[in-house]
Amino acid sequence: MLDNKGSFYITDAILAIFLLLMVSLIVNAAISIPASDYSYESKDIRTAQDVMELLSGKIEFTDRTFLGKISDMLKEGKNSKQSVRDVSSISKDKLDSYKIKNYRFSENNVLKGKVLAFKGDYEKASNVDVATRDYGDYSYSLSVW
Repeated sequence: MLDNKGSFYITDAILAIFLLLMVSLIVNAAISIPASDYSYESKDIRTAQDVMELLSGKIEFTDRTFLGKISDMLKEGKNSKQSVRDVSSISKDKLDSYKIKNYRFSENNVLKGKVLAFKGDYEKASNVDVATRDYGDYSYSLSVW
């Protein structure tokens, strides 16, 4: 009778050790699974908000901003065709320097939606990200897709 109780306790102890070993292996496997990192998909993508922050930020530690600079150019040129061309040229250069795949930069208030710089086909765009900033009387919109 004593032998039967001893073998029962030994079997019970072996099953308990086996269960503890299985649980620890499962927990260890769950901990060691690498977390999904989806940020690699968007590292090179700049949103319109990011670029507009750069355009409205100060230039070379002065009180001037890029949007202020082009607004002053338009205002001093009284929104003439030549001033719009000059602003369009420097806007395109500036936006191209950010290596944005497709964009459209326009002034919506004074120039009534005049597109100052663009790259890509806006008509075929999907998932368009838009940001707007005002400077004086001028209101600029940047669409990125």
